[in-house]
Amino acid sequence: MAEQALASLHSDTAGHGRKAERFAVSRASRILSVNPALAGISIRSCHILDISRVGATINLVTTIGLPDHYYLNIIGTSNRIGCAEIYRNGSRIGVKFIKEIDDELLHVIVRGDFFTKAI
Repeated sequence: MAEQALASLHSDTAGHGRKAERFAVSRASRILSVNPALAGISIRSCHILDISRVGATINLVTTIGLPDHYYLNIIGTSNRIGCAEIYRNGSRIGVKFIKEIDDELLHVIVRGDFFTKAI
């Protein structure tokens, strides 16, 4: 019974062609990318606008020089999530996670956002 409820939660009930339910959040994050020729790591601050088990929408100051693949580190978690860029629109990017995040991590991210929002 619980598996059916969980499956329906992550199904495309809205008919928007999405594979998983998206949650609007406002979370500070970092993008970690490997420099060309493995010459080090670049770190950029960013902001997650929405997230699901399979991807996220992120806002950056600039996308200039940003590669197509990188890691996303959400402030307040110890996880680095591998990402592949799907689209860029100005300072907004859409990413697909290389590996789906589990329900527990998604819960921590969404719940953490709920408790840190200003009133």
